[in-house]
Amino acid sequence: MNIRVLVAEDQALVRSGFRLLVDTAPDLIGVGEASTGAEAVELARRVRPDVILMDIRMPELDGIEATRQICGDSATGGVRVLILTTFDLDEYVHAALRAGASGFLLKDTPPAGLLSAIRIVAQGEALLAPSVTRRLIAEFTRRPEPAQSPASRLDGLTDREREVLILIAHGLSNHELAVHLHLSVATVKTHIGRLLAKLHARDRAQLVITAYESGLVTAAVRG
Repeated sequence: MNIRVLVAEDQALVRSGFRLLVDTAPDLIGVGEASTGAEAVELARRVRPDVILMDIRMPELDGIEATRQICGDSATGGVRVLILTTFDLDEYVHAALRAGASGFLLKDTPPAGLLSAIRIVAQGEALLAPSVTRRLIAEFTRRPEPAQSPASRLDGLTDREREVLILIAHGLSNHELAVHLHLSVATVKTHIGRLLAKLHARDRAQLVITAYESGLVTAAVRG
């Protein structure tokens, strides 16, 4: 089945370029264009895309607030948001993931990389540019431990599930997880499914946030 894609970008030329790129892919189909965050929210509710390419800086609502409204609405909660920006600042990445975004890519990503990212996000996997992942890890490692750690959220996890969660937070794909842990991809998917259920996470991006905010990744880096 075709992956239905909505493009939200305030610059008309850039928006048209993204839409043209989407429509040239045999397995993708453009279902709309939005020039503001408010339009993106309205169109998401109307056309129910599988993936939204979302710019961060837009009028009326920025991409982060639009993402928060889309992912927080039960009617559009299944929509995956892939954030596109020229800025790889830590605060944007963290805010976008907390808002519910499933991926974060810089606009200088090659066309083939962008198409691949759409497919990855549509399949329910989180996607971060490697440089962004490194910056996130570095940022959370520098932060002081919270007075009340949310680590208790991880109490129900097995040692193997904790290990998988750490590797997910470091950006490993299912195939890379399987190779690293000497497991089959099917077994890796089973572990991820259990993590999603136990941590009440909507997708892998939310697992990444949980790993950071619980201190699990920070502890692993420091250790």
